[in-house]
Amino acid sequence: ISCAGLTIDKNGSLYVVDSGNHEVRRYRREESQGTVVAGGNGSGNRLYQLSYPYYVFVDRDHSVYVSEWNNHRVMKWVEGAKQGIIVAGDQGQGNGLTQLSCPRGVVVDQLGTVYVADAGNHRIMLWPNGAKQGSVIFGGNGAGGQSNQLIVPIVIPLLGSSIDIHPNARWQQNGITVAGGNGEGNGINQLSNPWSLYVDEDQTIYVADTSNHRIVEWKWGTTSGQVVAGGNGQGSGAHQLNEPRDVIVDKERDCLIISDTSNGRVVRWPRRNGTSGETIISNIVCWGLTIDENGSLYVVDSGNHEVRRYRRGESQGTVVAGGNGSGNRLDQLYNPHYVFVDRDHSVYVSEWRNHRVMKWVEGAKQGIVVAGGQGQGNGLTQLSCPYGVVVDQLGTVYVAEGWNHRIMRWPNGAKQGSVIVGGNGRGGQSNQLNWPIGLSFDRHGNLYVVDCGNHRVQKFNINSNIKPS
Repeated sequence: ISCAGLTIDKNGSLYVVDSGNHEVRRYRREESQGTVVAGGNGSGNRLYQLSYPYYVFVDRDHSVYVSEWNNHRVMKWVEGAKQGIIVAGDQGQGNGLTQLSCPRGVVVDQLGTVYVADAGNHRIMLWPNGAKQGSVIFGGNGAGGQSNQLIVPIVIPLLGSSIDIHPNARWQQNGITVAGGNGEGNGINQLSNPWSLYVDEDQTIYVADTSNHRIVEWKWGTTSGQVVAGGNGQGSGAHQLNEPRDVIVDKERDCLIISDTSNGRVVRWPRRNGTSGETIISNIVCWGLTIDENGSLYVVDSGNHEVRRYRRGESQGTVVAGGNGSGNRLDQLYNPHYVFVDRDHSVYVSEWRNHRVMKWVEGAKQGIVVAGGQGQGNGLTQLSCPYGVVVDQLGTVYVAEGWNHRIMRWPNGAKQGSVIVGGNGRGGQSNQLNWPIGLSFDRHGNLYVVDCGNHRVQKFNINSNIKPS
């Protein structure tokens, strides 16, 4: 096979671009032959043909998007279709907004917007769903090495903050324990009051094992974890942690960034074979952390009721939410706990005392209530002690409610939310939670919840039979 691009869908099926045979093949688990899902009719520019396809993207409905180097276009092949639909380019090779030149990497968001690396034009283009022309979102300033230039861009990575979840998605109500669940303890198969987690692309999870003063890595499918930071007793030494409340991965530096809360510091720890950490922020009552695609670090300073952004190389940081003392005004936060940053650099903050989630658009002087804010309670318009927060590509807010032992979803602009898992009373059954704190999604949309009171991490698989409304 003359293989170019690859991708994998939520069911584990592998899609392979066979450039030499001008086709894309899908290999379901354990299959050796595969099935042609795009092209396969020789090289050409008809709608049922491909000509030197390079990269592939598969959406949640299993439609296949293929960039064609020789036809200067991107094609969409709906599952089971005999021919494709042109979604970008195909107006001849060129640098106009209706054209592409030797396209390579392709990514498609939840709205069907196509992002393509237009290699021959040294630019990245965006094509809205159904549009006849695109727009340049980066590059296009000639081939070069300046910060606003590219030279033959190949692949567009998906941003970690771009979470693609169908608006009608449902999750299985019985969770699967993927970390801990063997009672409270400090064994390698146990957790003690875990608070937060980070889910990597390969479904490896990093857990802030708070009362064990350590960060534990659990590989997918394993029954025990590996200590990757701390685990040397409670303390303030460089090799120790003291009740860490959050952990994230800085891919660029291949390190962990840890909210070492009771030591009043943020620590950078080598991701592999690290024996000690480096303090990067001191004198802070830090809870949640996140990092954006530019490498800027966002830190929740709960003691000062604010969120600060630290660009690479900065030591002071800039207040991006709160900073006006504790209170419930729109320009204030009150005991903020966790933070999420979207692709537009809007900051979402859960407020433990105000029982709400706030959105602060970049540069804004005050926030917008996007969940809760109707007093503490268990109604669908209310939150009670919110913790972890995640926002998907459509602006839907997902929040872990500690006191109500449930995970809620609030669509963009909604006045009330809905319960997606939990909400069945406090308990340790597979459909129950006991003080959930952290939450995250993997790239397939499966939901992970840090079930603190049950000393475990639960995975709730997304139902795979949801179709667009």
